[in-house]
Amino acid sequence: MASSKDRQRKLARAKFDRQQTRRAERERRRRRISAGVGTTLAVLLIAAGGAWIGGAFDKEEPTTDPSALDRCLWTPLATESNPDLKNVGTPPTKDIPESGTETMTISTDKGAPIVVDIDVAASTCAAASFSYLAGKQFFDNTECHELTTEGAVRCGDPSGTGQGGPTYSYYDENPPLAPTPEPSASAAPTVLYPKGTVAVIGNPKGVNGSQFLIFHKDFATADPQYSILGKVTGGLDTLAAIAKIPTVENSAGDKVKPKDKITIKTLTVGTAAPGTTPSAAASAAPSTGAQS
Repeated sequence: MASSKDRQRKLARAKFDRQQTRRAERERRRRRISAGVGTTLAVLLIAAGGAWIGGAFDKEEPTTDPSALDRCLWTPLATESNPDLKNVGTPPTKDIPESGTETMTISTDKGAPIVVDIDVAASTCAAASFSYLAGKQFFDNTECHELTTEGAVRCGDPSGTGQGGPTYSYYDENPPLAPTPEPSASAAPTVLYPKGTVAVIGNPKGVNGSQFLIFHKDFATADPQYSILGKVTGGLDTLAAIAKIPTVENSAGDKVKPKDKITIKTLTVGTAAPGTTPSAAASAAPSTGAQS
């Protein structure tokens, strides 16, 4: 007959085996649950990834009318620091023409009007500025105060000092491409501003307002100094006559001031009518530009 100690050992062993069995069952159950959760998460991640690729979580971007965007930003200038500036407001920043050409007609006291085709696509903001200022009669009854050593007549400053303009500025848009340097140091400069080119001139360089140059001869340079506005298509005889005016020293001592005053009687900007060339539209009544 088994002793009480043997019986106790058997009972303890049976209890231990039952505990181990329950422990093993719990472990198997935990693994099954973990496996199920992992599978579910994997399925959810795959589904979410597919939805992300398909754009389900993309935010719908608001549709913006391109015409509502600012095309040109005008930098204000203070009359306190430059009393030669003339305040006529600023041009619009939206709904600005960005293609085609416009016709600028400059009537002077030196002959037939000088007609300029403005390249609106390449000089959008300059074109908008000239159209706006023309509508304000900004250029009317002003002088072209210089015949530059580069071979151009300089106009567009009501003060006649070279410091004047509107109370805003804009940057270069259409400078000519600088030529590739030639291997030979004696190579002649490239003509960047052919005869008849009209360019805006800033003070300082690149800070443009109302002043412009009309080149009456080719200007060769390695430095594209001015942004091109357009080209002369009519009135070259008038331009040639202006170029022959003798010059005297200005207040700075430079011999660039025309001895005979050159007056712009009117300057207008208008869009060419459909089916006509821009220069042909110069004889038609032009638009007066934007009004503020």
